[in-house]
Amino acid sequence: MTGPDYDHFCRLARERSGLVLTPAKSYLVSGRLEPVARAEKLAGVPELLARLRAGAPEALVQRCIDAMETHESYFFRDGAPFEQLATEVLPSLIAARQATRSLRIWCAACSSGQEPYSIAMILQEMGARLAGWRIEIIATDMSEPVLQKARAGVYNDFEVRRGLSPERLARWFKPHGDAWQVSPVLQQMVRFRPHNLLKGTAGMGVLDVIFCRNVLIYFDVDHKRQILEQLSQAMALDGSLFLGSAETVMGLSQTIEPAVGMRGLYRRSAPPLARSA
Repeated sequence: MTGPDYDHFCRLARERSGLVLTPAKSYLVSGRLEPVARAEKLAGVPELLARLRAGAPEALVQRCIDAMETHESYFFRDGAPFEQLATEVLPSLIAARQATRSLRIWCAACSSGQEPYSIAMILQEMGARLAGWRIEIIATDMSEPVLQKARAGVYNDFEVRRGLSPERLARWFKPHGDAWQVSPVLQQMVRFRPHNLLKGTAGMGVLDVIFCRNVLIYFDVDHKRQILEQLSQAMALDGSLFLGSAETVMGLSQTIEPAVGMRGLYRRSAPPLARSA
């Protein structure tokens, strides 16, 4: 699939979401947009792309962009980042934040909510160590449909058993028909809201921990640099950034560096020492 209509959609996807589409990915575009075309009662994806280029309603444009997003997520995905959060990052922050007794955590591109709820479980399981603390978990995504699922906190049997131990399932979920409902305690800890990473971090405030995992792999180099710079500006000086195992800041950022001995965990770079006169 090539031509002006396809090229227009590729530009649209890059501008709206940073997603890089090439002619070689036309199969992906066709597969993701076919359900949208059917819902619109169109002959197929080519007619849908033509409509987008001709000036489709904003709601349809956003549905097409949402359809191209990858919303793969599951509880405690990859394991190691959550272990590092529980055993390294949080104990250090608890010691450093005794004066304010507050923590702010951001899950960027949170998809259907498994990641922020996993973090909420870890925080709850720390018990008395965080009693009386003010904890804020902000979870954002571009797609309103996945945010609606995340807010509802209802997951099918496959979703809860993918990453959750039987003990955590019993403690933090209750049956909900043929599915499972996350505990209200966890729901109250997480604030879900729409956000596009390309729009920067204005309004996020200073963050102690940022999860932005398996997101940068979908952006081109310029957008990766832009996003990493913005994330570094939003991080507390002793804050932590978690990226996906296939992601790196090498050659992309001078303000973020890997944490020694902990793959996927990054810190703000120390400023260079001033030269003496």
